[in-house]
Amino acid sequence: METSLTWLDRLVAAPDGDDWTRLVDVYTPLLRAWLHRAGVPDADRDDLAQDVLVVVVREIGGFERRGSGAFRGWLRAILLNRVRAHFARPATRDRAAGGSSAAERFNDLADPASALSKQWDRDHDEYVAARALALARAAFTGATWAAFQRHVLDGVAAADAARELGTSVNAVLLAKSRVLRRARAELNGLLD
Repeated sequence: METSLTWLDRLVAAPDGDDWTRLVDVYTPLLRAWLHRAGVPDADRDDLAQDVLVVVVREIGGFERRGSGAFRGWLRAILLNRVRAHFARPATRDRAAGGSSAAERFNDLADPASALSKQWDRDHDEYVAARALALARAAFTGATWAAFQRHVLDGVAAADAARELGTSVNAVLLAKSRVLRRARAELNGLLD
């Protein structure tokens, strides 16, 4: 895996098929969950999630990082605009799960200071970090991942994890460092 550029940098500069596949794999479930929250009927969620990602693909070249959370905020705005366009169509307005009130409440996403936007920020960061760790898992040996999982994910002290796994404390700490370094490098710009 290329490490000189982050995933976001590769998407902006010179994306390849793997980068787009990862974008779809990482973001589709998150987008579907938020489309559900907006009252979009289940039958329309996959198409609308795909519409959001098509806009990302089309516009990513013009994306500019302007501080903390820029990509997350940009994606939130695209999602909101696609949801608004979806509900503006008469045929979909009548089929909305939860009625127009769900879609109207979803407009709070336009305000970055709203409770809904703050929830989007938390959900985005938690979900993307979890997906990144799941993707990173394949890059590490079973022993490295087990040490990382026991110490970082399960919250077991390094000495206790080392004793449980029959390894050294140093090996546990190195596993933590290696996995987190890889996840941070890939997620640079996507998470704060």
